[in-house]
Amino acid sequence: MKKRPYLLVGAVTVLVGFLSRCSDRKADPADPRGSAFAEAASCARCHKSIYDAYATTAHAHSSAVASAGTVKGRFSAPDNIFHFAGRADVVMEQQGEELFQVLKSDGKEQGRFPFDVVFGSGRKAQTFLYWKGGQYFQLPVSWFVPADNWANSPGFPADHPKFDRLIPSTCFGCHSSMVKVREETKGITVTEQFARREMIGGIDCQRCHGPAAEHVAFHTENPAEKSARFITRIDTLNRVQRLDMCALCHSGLKPMYKPAFAFKPGDALSDFVIPTVPFRKKPDQLDVHGNQLQLLAASQCFLQSQTMNCSTCHNPHVTERTSMQTFSQRCMTCHQPGSPQFCKHTGKPKGVLQQNCIDCHMPALPSGAITLLTNGEQSPTPDSVRTHLIDVYADVVKKLP
Repeated sequence: MKKRPYLLVGAVTVLVGFLSRCSDRKADPADPRGSAFAEAASCARCHKSIYDAYATTAHAHSSAVASAGTVKGRFSAPDNIFHFAGRADVVMEQQGEELFQVLKSDGKEQGRFPFDVVFGSGRKAQTFLYWKGGQYFQLPVSWFVPADNWANSPGFPADHPKFDRLIPSTCFGCHSSMVKVREETKGITVTEQFARREMIGGIDCQRCHGPAAEHVAFHTENPAEKSARFITRIDTLNRVQRLDMCALCHSGLKPMYKPAFAFKPGDALSDFVIPTVPFRKKPDQLDVHGNQLQLLAASQCFLQSQTMNCSTCHNPHVTERTSMQTFSQRCMTCHQPGSPQFCKHTGKPKGVLQQNCIDCHMPALPSGAITLLTNGEQSPTPDSVRTHLIDVYADVVKKLP
């Protein structure tokens, strides 16, 4: 009985010591990218209308952790089977909360590969990755929206399913806001090791506006301050800086000095991208997919302007892609009716021409880089992408009603 007070004091001492050590520890940052980044939803406190509108855009849905809610496509027979030209099939199956591509040969299961990550918003297509041994690989079957069907993934063989296409972090650099990855060195070989499904899907506010923790903290403490502090204001960047922000992901795939995740608004693209040879190609040699900057830069509209950049035509905070009239009104800032710069097409009234400049001067053209082979087809179907080479397309005009 006499020992109990001493035991109690000892227990309290240990507890106080433990709590003291805990209090000295820094709390984990709200954002997995580090303490410089604000928790994503904090942007909505002051910018709710922009935040909500942006959440519906393709940029915001450019990638996601795979789930029944993020993966497009059908998982019920007979619409869940992709037949290869050989004797193999890939069957899309759902087991509880998990989705799989199941390899079957002569009806017998040969392998089961999970959907772990989705690339693509589902507006045109989605392709999928699975994780194994610390690395990501692309699954052989994608979802192709124009065909409303499963399709052979771009660049994959048509006669058999391929499960060994390695996906590096550079792909995540343009499709996501963060992926947990580290480099592992063995001798002279460096490999990337990913944590399974640990990523921030889509392109979020801080990919374009920069780390915002200090900005959020300041304006939370100073709500009356209306001038943006501790954040990059895009309207203060010069033309090249604005173009470089978009060109990071919209100027083709190139080797990089530094990861795309390290790019901040105002940085020079030349500090990140290694020039390739030939560095400049003619516009007719460029695929419409992924080369938007080069195609725009070859356009007379761009060459004759001192200020034109991507945001001259695009408001990235909202979905505008189906409104040709919205884009056409922006054309009118330089191409007013009655001026020498107005459309020379005389077959339609000016009022009609003002409603849609885009389909004539920036038509959707087939991509040679993104083609998908659907079930039962002998040749792949190209994805159509709107060209950013603003020009006169006589063959397109001839097809107009």
